[in-house]
Amino acid sequence: MGIGDVSKRVLLGRKLRSSQLGETLLRKRIALPVFASDALSSVAYAPDEIFIMLSLAGASAYVWSWQIGIAVAVVMTAVVASYRQTVHAYPSGGGDYEVATVNLGATAGTTVASALLVDYVLTVAVSISSGAQYAASAIPALSEHEVTVASVAVLLLMAMNLRGIRESGTVFAVPTYAFMVAILGMAAFGLFRLATGDLPKVTSASLDLVPEPGYGDSMTTLALMFLLARAFSSGCAALTGVEAISNGVPAFRRPKSRNAATTLLLLALIAITMMMSVIVLAKQMGMQLVDPDDLDRLTRNGEPLPAGYDQHTAISQIADALFQDFRPGFYLIVTVTGVILVLAANTAFNGFPVLGSILARDGFAPRALGSRGDRLAYSNGIVFLAAMAIVLIVAFGAEPTRLIQLYIVGVFVSFNLSQLGMIRHWTRHLKTERDPAVRRRMFRSRIINTIGLALTAVVLVVVLITKFFAGAWITILAMLAFFMLMRGIHRHYDNVNDELAADEEDKVMPTRVHAIVLVSKLHKPTLRALAFAKATRPNVLEGVYVSVDAAATNRLLEEWDERNIDIPLKVLHSPYRELVRPIVEYAMEIKKANPRGVVSVYIPEYVVGRWWEQVLHNQTALRLKGRLLFAPGVMVTSVPYQLRSSELVREREEREGVWVRPTELRLGNVRTRRPNDRQIQK
Repeated sequence: MGIGDVSKRVLLGRKLRSSQLGETLLRKRIALPVFASDALSSVAYAPDEIFIMLSLAGASAYVWSWQIGIAVAVVMTAVVASYRQTVHAYPSGGGDYEVATVNLGATAGTTVASALLVDYVLTVAVSISSGAQYAASAIPALSEHEVTVASVAVLLLMAMNLRGIRESGTVFAVPTYAFMVAILGMAAFGLFRLATGDLPKVTSASLDLVPEPGYGDSMTTLALMFLLARAFSSGCAALTGVEAISNGVPAFRRPKSRNAATTLLLLALIAITMMMSVIVLAKQMGMQLVDPDDLDRLTRNGEPLPAGYDQHTAISQIADALFQDFRPGFYLIVTVTGVILVLAANTAFNGFPVLGSILARDGFAPRALGSRGDRLAYSNGIVFLAAMAIVLIVAFGAEPTRLIQLYIVGVFVSFNLSQLGMIRHWTRHLKTERDPAVRRRMFRSRIINTIGLALTAVVLVVVLITKFFAGAWITILAMLAFFMLMRGIHRHYDNVNDELAADEEDKVMPTRVHAIVLVSKLHKPTLRALAFAKATRPNVLEGVYVSVDAAATNRLLEEWDERNIDIPLKVLHSPYRELVRPIVEYAMEIKKANPRGVVSVYIPEYVVGRWWEQVLHNQTALRLKGRLLFAPGVMVTSVPYQLRSSELVREREEREGVWVRPTELRLGNVRTRRPNDRQIQK
């Protein structure tokens, strides 16, 4: 086994057979941290965004924070209830994409897919960037290096997911549950101290917050409504990741739909409880947060804050105040929050590859996205998602507040089309269903989806109005780009399928076969190629030699005659010392002279046993094959000749119990272990 294979096995683990796919399915206790970590982790930044938006009107506007939190919780409840209907109706894992495609058509399905793909990439970028910010607040040495920290975290997360969904879920379960216990424990402790009148103030409570010009006491009612709408749209970041469970139903153990629906319910209860607790505590403890680019609006006793002031996140400030006398508690909260923000991206690493595989199956994405890797994960989708997320992290400096403006639009587009599709789904089935009990369930489900559509439509309008010029237009452009790309890929696959469809003309035999054997010198590979070509009994057979040196050509002709070879030798003169072009032009001339015939080109090739030998041989043959592939009516056949090094390698590896694939032997990549008799029988 080569170094590359050893490294791959260390990183990814042993290969899994396709029949072992059932072993990778998840129990609810593992599925919750795998699919719900994104929505749960939004507790770490959704409250911050609400306070940052309200800060434009000064600290007095924070009185609206808990009402906005309740509005977000109501929308989340409606969305979760709607998706519980979806996982029962469409358990195949297509989620919003399948619902929209089946009920609204391919265009709506492609729109949903483009929105989800963008949202998954942003989920990774936002979560990892926010985690990097938490890491920097806990470890001052990481300040100013958030981009590097975030990029490394994406790569580590990618490597973990390449090992397979079950292994990554087991690894992520402990920190996810630790986060839930830590935040709920902190909230319970804080609310207890609030009830007893012993709730401390956070560090930012001593600062003075200056309203943004145009806001504050002089703000009109219309401006206040717009500000509250902006804060609400930012707080709706808490809903991102809810749809991931509907896309991941196939990963659950049986009964899949019921387990997925139960996980959705648990997600909603936990996320809403944590979010509202953080918002209430932040308000009662005097939290003051502003946009990181507007720190000059914070002052202390009328004096500007010192240069390099680091504004900590809401959870960090709350934990610092509550555990002032118990520092391990503070570090526990900050650590598990930073970890969960990194792991929250795992939701996207599970959803994006599955959606990519479904799109590949339907012809809207490259078919490589539908291939499972050694560990039965969709490896190509995982790698592509990681690359796109790192690009965003670098472009936006790993700043969550800048990235959050691009967020939400895509997920609410998919929410709306999914709910509309579910309404049409129930309406269609009600036309044929006669069982009264089933009809009542369908009516109830349709009402739930109608309420979900109404609420998500309102949120989408608010998000588009309040965030369009703040960066949402970039998301819309990205969605449009994905949409056009997917439609183009689908159109290409359709055209190829039409072009490759078999018809009666494909049964017609060619009128003649003109075979040519390429000759570089008269040696064993050439003689083997001539013999093989002759055995195929073509209508015409000739050797072809490209002459770039008169003396070498004369020696070859003399040797040809001396050996009394009964095959004619055609000499192509090349005054500019080109080897490939004369052969291609000659083959095309033969094809042009007999359009219904074929030209068969036989190319002698050396089979080598070491990778570096491949660099020294067969380069002209590779270039020639590359050119002839584009020549219609020209067939290319490689005639291999094994050099001694290939035999030595084969003998050595056979002694060591390694099976050598022919293609690997030719390329000098002798790595794959010989299957034993038991494996062959399987």
